[in-house]
Amino acid sequence: MEKQIQKYPRAELRKKEELMGILDPLVKEWFFSRFKEFSDAQLYGVMNIHERKNILISAPTGSTKTLTAFLSILNYLVSLARKNELEEKVYAIYASPLKALSNDIFVNLINPLKEIEELAGKQGIRLQKIRVGLRTGDTSVAERAKMAKHPSHIYITTPESLAISLTTKKFIEMFYSVEFVIIDEIHSLGNKRGVYLSISLERLEEISKITPVRIGLSATIAPLDEVANFLAGTGRQCSIAEVETKKKMDIKVLTPITDLIDTNQEDMHSSLYGLIDKLIQEHKTTVVFTNTRAATERVVNHLKEMFPENYIENIGAHHSSLSKEHRFEIEEKLRKGELKVVVTSTSLEMGIDIGYIDLVILLGSPKSSARALQRIGRAGHKLHDISIGRFIVLDRDDLVECTVLSKEAIERKIDKIHIPKNCLDVLSQQIYGMSIQKIWDINEMLALIKKSYCYKDLSREDFMAVISYLAGEYALEHRNVYAKIWYDKETGQIGKKGKLARVIYMTNIGTIPEESFITVVVGQGEKKGSKVGVVDESFLEKMKIGDVFVLGGKKYQFMYTRGMKAYVRAGIKKNPTIPSWFSEMLPLSFDSALEIGRFRKLLNEKFEMKKNKEEIIEFIKQFVYCQDSVAKGIYNYFYEQFKFAKIPNLNRLLIESYKGEKNYVIFHSLYGRRVNDALSRAIGYLMAQKVGRDIEIGINDNGFYFAGESLPIDEALKFLNSENLRAILEEAISKTEILKRRFRHCAARALMILRNYKGRRKTVGRQQVSSFLLLSAINKISKDFPILKEARREVLEDLMDIENAKQIIKNIKDGKINLERVQTKLPSPFALNLIMQGHVDLMRIEDKIEFLKRMHQEHLKEIGEKTE
Repeated sequence: MEKQIQKYPRAELRKKEELMGILDPLVKEWFFSRFKEFSDAQLYGVMNIHERKNILISAPTGSTKTLTAFLSILNYLVSLARKNELEEKVYAIYASPLKALSNDIFVNLINPLKEIEELAGKQGIRLQKIRVGLRTGDTSVAERAKMAKHPSHIYITTPESLAISLTTKKFIEMFYSVEFVIIDEIHSLGNKRGVYLSISLERLEEISKITPVRIGLSATIAPLDEVANFLAGTGRQCSIAEVETKKKMDIKVLTPITDLIDTNQEDMHSSLYGLIDKLIQEHKTTVVFTNTRAATERVVNHLKEMFPENYIENIGAHHSSLSKEHRFEIEEKLRKGELKVVVTSTSLEMGIDIGYIDLVILLGSPKSSARALQRIGRAGHKLHDISIGRFIVLDRDDLVECTVLSKEAIERKIDKIHIPKNCLDVLSQQIYGMSIQKIWDINEMLALIKKSYCYKDLSREDFMAVISYLAGEYALEHRNVYAKIWYDKETGQIGKKGKLARVIYMTNIGTIPEESFITVVVGQGEKKGSKVGVVDESFLEKMKIGDVFVLGGKKYQFMYTRGMKAYVRAGIKKNPTIPSWFSEMLPLSFDSALEIGRFRKLLNEKFEMKKNKEEIIEFIKQFVYCQDSVAKGIYNYFYEQFKFAKIPNLNRLLIESYKGEKNYVIFHSLYGRRVNDALSRAIGYLMAQKVGRDIEIGINDNGFYFAGESLPIDEALKFLNSENLRAILEEAISKTEILKRRFRHCAARALMILRNYKGRRKTVGRQQVSSFLLLSAINKISKDFPILKEARREVLEDLMDIENAKQIIKNIKDGKINLERVQTKLPSPFALNLIMQGHVDLMRIEDKIEFLKRMHQEHLKEIGEKTE
């Protein structure tokens, strides 16, 4: 894929005088009444936009990207307003994936305009009114009607609302000569919303008589050329402004206690919260990132309980499960400086201005360097402030991971974004929207779609399969899937079908799937039919039949699902195979995983060269910029692994076998969970075919394990190669929950399942039942039905990472990665977290700490060392 990415030139830093030369006197006066000088982002971007050149501006948080994009446009509109030449049309569209961000920009745009108008008034200059309009899913009907009568000169919207506008006659008339399109937070569009937007941009281009200038704004991101391709579409020019940060970073990794192993629950708990409280009290305003919603609530609770005098009205939680009103209130209080601390899962990562924050605490690993930089960048949001970030870690794997991530953040090494390609569900929705807009020639429609970077390699075959589905050629009427378009093969024309087309489209638009809770019910035995509790859908989709999980402190084995119910066996003796927090865990990025593998390799070499302890500790401190206590902790962990087994690393994939209550084979494959999911499912499926029953699998970012009586690993590895991986995985996932759920998401996006119809809303449960029936019908018709094909692609490419998994298999076959085996009496130090993760729900925290301490003693005994 890399070869197909067009390379673009880097923008040059322009002279201050050039910018001064183009600014309207009013805009110039306003600007310098607010700012001392132009920022780098402005010196890179303003002239390019003024000269109508496409540009991607990548700059760290707080570097005035938004004002850079608007300065040229405001300048242009003010100069027209001064001459009374403003027309009744939309000049600039600003699209942001965040509704909250759209509100934020409204404030940042309306105020400058008001101040410029006041300046004009004082100087006796008559300015036409420059209108700014906001349209998101929350905009009232009255507001929309007002906008349709008097177009906003600057139109602020989200990707979904933009698509609705592109099928609304009134808005299409206003878009006839849009001159600027700003796409903000482009780094958060490496998903189906981004894919969706990429076609909307092409549709906008087709409507407008003028070619709009495309301006992309992004936080630090990589690879920049691919993101620029995404922004510009195929065959267009674009320049890239990579703004170096002037901001200083102060990043450290901290542990609440010196020894993460030789401790107890009480000390760990009080030290952790003592450290968090100390850091909060030393700063004015702190944001704590926790990764999961449950942890967010837990941290707020414990801080209030343990330090009641410090936290009364000045602490808040912010995560996606809370109401919109609650989140707005927290953001508003932050802006006003009324909060001492906000604890959040991931919801405050994005660029909404949340006022003055001088410390960011990362509780546990953010799983990628880009995310680490983005979170830490929330501190010192202004241009010249210092961003202070503190990682707090509680276990040894996290210690190594966070230390390497902090090194990457300090060195500004960014992991790559993944942009999905050829999504046939999004394509179906967009083709439907296009057909509502007008009658199309089929070749012109395909040519327009292929201008989007996400569809440049779309085959005519896949395109025609989607047309066939939309035209009702798959005979699915008995499942309530009716034709949405007509296609005349003689004339090659396409148009909408049915009077309700526009209403159906507008009420079912979007790419974000609806999730819900699954009720867990006992499926057999004396308690048959009794309700156990609920789990969220994303947890269920990670499960395979036979998996054991814990709910309410008891073990259950998953049997099957019907609609929104999961049926289980109770009274299970087996160990859990899947931890309850699994669904919320972010996967470690592949690039950061390789970086940790590199670090392991360097340390392994030092141990093999028999360097002394002090020398290795000094090397760790220098290499990852960490404190003495952290370097010692890392040294001890690696020393024990080196002595006990071997250190797996970038060029060595260690396969460790030991016998517990059954046979365990552990693959120390540090490639992140997305790659490990693909590798473990493929190997597990091949072994299960051989032995005739499912095999227990456990995975995390650092590796995966198999457990069972008979594990024919060698035969599976011999058979597996990079060519047959996709076919094996497609077979392996064909009957899984994950494919069923993802098919429902894709079917809803492709409007096979309508969430809203004639004013009635279909519950997620009803949607799931419809999708289950649809799936059965489709399996009988064609395995290559486009939406089923898309569900498989989504699981393998977006959820898993099949491309990098192929690369790993290829590297093993080519000898770049050596497979080395060790037989151990008990799991090696690096294997403990992986083996233990299923049991975590059953263990009290104190038992977990005791277990690790006991294993540690065993390891030391085995390698003949005394506890250090």
